[in-house]
Amino acid sequence: MPSTSRTWTLDSVPDQSGRLAVVTGANSGIGQVTAEALARRGAHVVLACRSPRRGRAALDRLLAQAPGARAEVRLLDLADLASVRAFADGWDHDRLDLLVNNAGVAMVPFARTADGFESQFGINHLGTFALTGLMLPHLLASPDPRVVTVSSEGQRFARFDLDNLNAERRYRAMFTYLQSKRANLYFATELQRRADAAGLRLRSVAVAPGLTRTNVLTGGANGNRGRLYGALIRLLVRVAFRPTPEGAKTSLYAATVPDLPGGTFVVPDGPLQLRGEPVLRDRERAIRDTATARLLWELSEKLTGVPFRLSEDAARPAHPGVLDE
Repeated sequence: MPSTSRTWTLDSVPDQSGRLAVVTGANSGIGQVTAEALARRGAHVVLACRSPRRGRAALDRLLAQAPGARAEVRLLDLADLASVRAFADGWDHDRLDLLVNNAGVAMVPFARTADGFESQFGINHLGTFALTGLMLPHLLASPDPRVVTVSSEGQRFARFDLDNLNAERRYRAMFTYLQSKRANLYFATELQRRADAAGLRLRSVAVAPGLTRTNVLTGGANGNRGRLYGALIRLLVRVAFRPTPEGAKTSLYAATVPDLPGGTFVVPDGPLQLRGEPVLRDRERAIRDTATARLLWELSEKLTGVPFRLSEDAARPAHPGVLDE
């Protein structure tokens, strides 16, 4: 098992040459830092973004910082399963080595996705679940596929209610957000269990970034909460949250450490997982709660209409080290 170092930095990311990665929500925050770090170390990175304009701007920033990097933008809206399917159907590379499920929303006013799901559950979990399932054949065509799913340090405070996942009875923004992040951890660990049972080489890892300066509390649907809300949240984020590259460490550690075991949860090693260096944690309730994870998986397949074909037969022939440009 890999050991962590208190001096692990973005410069510790090993060479990624020949690796093909997708990072969702790569136009800002942790996703942008993750995509840029992977590209600087030689990976071919696909920035999967909801907004064409913001995606293009993110790509321009990446190429300005890393001239000659191999990167591209593709449209993906996790709030619309048709968009998720279009992204997967349009995949024209010969494989996918790394999928970083980073995109999400946090504590937004009540809303429904294009498919009628409560937005936090629909985007953070169901969109991520569907994307991973639809990209699975391309992942299994890789010689060393890995899926990294961004959960939250706050997931351990969630009261997970399988009968109210979609705000069927009551909507509380914080409760629903934490529940969706617990769902991310259930998904990541159950994916590993199912891959292991099928004898697949796929590794699934969950991460918590800690308190990080991003626009998740002020952008998107939260951008309509008014000037006072925006000013207060920006002040809080500036004072109490750590810089975005620090929050991206766990994602990059999970995505790039060569001998990292699948099924693990990478979190900051500080108090309450709020800050610190990447460390593996296995004492979370969600990791041990296999019964709930199984029920959530079955429900997610039903709601999204995306069954996971976890078998060697699902993989297309791999061509290690070659990208079909």
